This record gives sequence, C-alpha cells and structure tokens, in this order.
Amino acid sequence: MLLAVDVGNTNIAFGVLKGDKIVASFRMMSQTAHTSDEYGNNIIAMLRNNGIDRDEISGIIISSVVPNVMHALVNSMIKYLGKQPYIVGPGIKTGIKIATKNPAEIGPDLVVGAVAAYEMYGGPAIVVDFGTATTYVLITENGDFTAGVVSPGIRISAKALWQDTAKLPEIEIKKPDSILAQETISSMQAGLVYGQIGQTKYIINEMKREAKLKDIKVVATGGLGRLISEECDEIDIYDPNLLIQGLRIIYEKNKRNKPKLDEFEEGE
Repeated sequence: MLLAVDVGNTNIAFGVLKGDKIVASFRMMSQTAHTSDEYGNNIIAMLRNNGIDRDEISGIIISSVVPNVMHALVNSMIKYLGKQPYIVGPGIKTGIKIATKNPAEIGPDLVVGAVAAYEMYGGPAIVVDFGTATTYVLITENGDFTAGVVSPGIRISAKALWQDTAKLPEIEIKKPDSILAQETISSMQAGLVYGQIGQTKYIINEMKREAKLKDIKVVATGGLGRLISEECDEIDIYDPNLLIQGLRIIYEKNKRNKPKLDEFEEGE
C-alpha cells in the first residue's frame, strides 16, 4: 500500500491507497512542531487505528508547502516505516509541463492538483483548491501548466475579521439563510461565503475569457470546496481527494527509480 502525504499550511493530510482506492485517511496539524519520534509514533498509531500494519506500507510520497516540517517528517518515515519517501519537487516526473515564467516558483501542491485533474478528468482544465489560500490553476489540452491565481482562503479572511476588529466574534463558516443578513454573525457569514462565491465565479470566467477557452472543465478540491462548489455553477466537479490521487499518480510515474534509504538523525 502507498502512503500519500500532503503537507499544507494548516494540516498534514495522510492517505493510504491500495491501487487507486483510498482505504484510510487521517490528519494532523502542520503548524505544531514535532520531532521525528512524535511524527513516527503518531503515524504508526493512526495506521493501527485504521487496521493497517506498518509493514503493509510499500511506498511513500510527500508533497509539502511547509519546509520547516520536512526534516523531522522525512526522518520519521525512514525510522518508523523503513522507507525513503519520494518528494514532489525538481527532478520528479509529473507528466505535465510547467509553462510559466519561473517554474521553480510553482508550489508542489499546485503541481499535484494539476496532475490529478489532467490525468483523471482531462484537459483543458481549471483546478480550484480551497485551502489555506484559494488557488486557481490553468492546464491546457496538452497538459501544460500555463497560469495560476492565488488569493486569501476563506479561513484567512475570517481570521482577519475577528482578529483585526475589536467587536467581531469568531464564527462558524457556513452559508447563512439569506444574504440580507440582519445581525452580526450572519452578516459575517454572508460576507465570507458569498464573497468567496463571487470571487470564484469571476476568476474562473475571467481565466476562461483571457485564455479563449469555453469548453473547459473546472475541478475543485479543498476543505471548504464542497460548500462553494454547491453554489457555483462554474465548477463542474468537486473531488475532495484530488491531491491524494495526484500523489498516487506521480508515485506511479516514478516508482521504478527507487529513492535510496538515507541516514537519519536520532530524535530529530
């Protein structure tokens, strides 16, 4: 079985796959520092809770936008699972071409999402990821990653409201019954949710217009993606497991070239 790990700015998402089927998934916070022993013990425990023995993991692949956690996380995989993970980055085969002005600036999460959308749903496509940041990526019919848009995620916007204003409270992010809100909490919910819906619609349509593409599939993922997708006709597909499947696809493209088992530092 494959352990696919997506390290985001808020959470680390783990997916265990048997073939193309996800048989277990779990998360831990990425904003909390851990040693390799803490990561290792937590991963083993979560695998066990899902009925999976460490020896059943035959390969590991990691995509990360948080460099500070990688040393301890990678060492935990080596020490506790006995596997050197593949890391999505320069030199790894993805099957898509980064056709932007500076390919090195493109985050691995954007690449993984693009790979998954292109391989699973075809191109041209726009991939929208409602994560800590909300990102929009354009993939051509030939699999070229040609453009991207990055905006504050809905949780970042919400956090700014209640941290940077004296009287606005912390709230649950959900769609209110009406945009014609009449009290503080629903007013904030209306602004956050309808604001994100409006932004999503506009950016998708503007990307289509400038790219001169009408027949283009729009694929969304991310924690709040379902909420926005249900209100946005521009989104064709919501796939909550897009990045985990993208990691699987990249692993399959690279698994013939096994990474060597490097040394690790005890306790890191």
